[in-house]
Amino acid sequence: MKKTLLAASLLSLTIISSCEKKELPEVKNYWPEAGVTYEIFVQSFYDSNGDSIGDFNGVTQKLDYVKELGANAIWFMPIMPSPTYHKYDVTDYKAVHPDYGTMDDFRKLLDEAHKRDIKIVIDMIINHTSNEHPWFLEAKSGRDNPYRDYYVWAQKDTIADFLNKKTITLDSDNIRQWHDPGQGEDYYYGFFWGGMPDLNFDNPKVREEIYEIGRFWLEDIGVDGFRLDAAKHIFPDDRPLDNHAFWKEFRAKMEAIKPDVYLVGEVYDKKEIVAPYLPGLPALFNFDFHYTLLETVNKEDGMLLAKKQKEVLDYYQAITPSFIDATFSSNHDQPRILNELGSDPAKYKQATAILLTMPGAPYLYYGEEIGMLGLKPDEHIREPFLWDQKSKDTGRAQWIKSKYSKDSTVTPLAQQRMDQNSYFHHYKTLIQLRNSYPALAIGKLELPETALPKTVMAYLRKSDDQEVFVIHNVGKATVEVEIPEGFEAAIFSLGEGERSAGKLKLSGNSSRVFLK
Repeated sequence: MKKTLLAASLLSLTIISSCEKKELPEVKNYWPEAGVTYEIFVQSFYDSNGDSIGDFNGVTQKLDYVKELGANAIWFMPIMPSPTYHKYDVTDYKAVHPDYGTMDDFRKLLDEAHKRDIKIVIDMIINHTSNEHPWFLEAKSGRDNPYRDYYVWAQKDTIADFLNKKTITLDSDNIRQWHDPGQGEDYYYGFFWGGMPDLNFDNPKVREEIYEIGRFWLEDIGVDGFRLDAAKHIFPDDRPLDNHAFWKEFRAKMEAIKPDVYLVGEVYDKKEIVAPYLPGLPALFNFDFHYTLLETVNKEDGMLLAKKQKEVLDYYQAITPSFIDATFSSNHDQPRILNELGSDPAKYKQATAILLTMPGAPYLYYGEEIGMLGLKPDEHIREPFLWDQKSKDTGRAQWIKSKYSKDSTVTPLAQQRMDQNSYFHHYKTLIQLRNSYPALAIGKLELPETALPKTVMAYLRKSDDQEVFVIHNVGKATVEVEIPEGFEAAIFSLGEGERSAGKLKLSGNSSRVFLK
């Protein structure tokens, strides 16, 4: 969609943070249980030194922006040295990538973030290393090398049946898991790619190395927690009990170092597979939420997500009552959500309203708040942030030529700041609303028992002393619904609606939040 069309569509929507323009209650920080975390790909965020690559100092300069948006924490995609742009193949676990700056630069960023009450979570990639990591360079040199057992090896004739096995999973399109380092005899295991050999966690020395790396970042550097990449693949898929046991051990080791350490895991699967990881990983990404949100809005099936979320929450609650549900509408592995919603501004704003009024601890992928675009391959889901018009945008990263998020397709932040109907103000309003009403942040989810029109999603959020009623019409046609008794004040409005005699006529892709 061209920017001119997008701007016109934006102006057709209205956002009212309070129908009576009352002051919002005090804003609170509900992290980690229900706070908002902002995911940043440093390479694409802000370039402070003109080398075309985003860096730590650039993020430091933009911490006030993150604070203004209302986020309570930042999750950094990998920041350690690596031969690839994405950096999910680490060559040194106790250093930072020189493109991003020095460790002193990162320490300064950390200090400045903490001054603003912003927590810092870093990507920890321990399932595998780079094939250029010193451990692997040693390991592949021969069977007798002390580092050989840091990785998983097999002789060619013992895995003949697996060499041509073509396996594609939810989180990997790699069709081969065994790789030849060049000698043609012993093969090493790499679930995702030959450039990422898997570590051997049956080796106690490997586990101790990992625990020491965790100690370094928590104690010596001072980060607040880790996002654990590929948590399901520490051991092969046919050894889930070993995976569960490892993460319990990992959690115990990290909590011994930092009792309030935050751990969020990536277990890309259905709830029955995900749930047993909760005792070891108290926060887990909710992929069901992401996919069902898209299905709900695109198919105009109102209660689909509400029922799915209730089912998932109840299921997890029975296993670990204190679990943290890390919800998201998109991330660095998924197409940008505006693309997934057909570049429809009304659907996009409503999807955001659903994410930020549902239970959980929502993650916001950088650029979503300005409507950035992106489709696979992954590089083009991770394009540079648009701070201002290109001629004025001295901090815009240029490591890649943007294919989707350009000035002709996305309105930069500086211009959105001046438009109260922009995506930026929409996100900011919803985050502030969430942080101001305990029921929206930490309230339990209850579903209405009355029948609703097919396109209506409705739910109650209840905390100890507060209750809100949330309603979304995900269809295009106007619907009429009854408002439960006692809900008088509309504390948030999106789109058009008319209320009379306990009923609400709600136009397409419109939402309301009522306070009891």
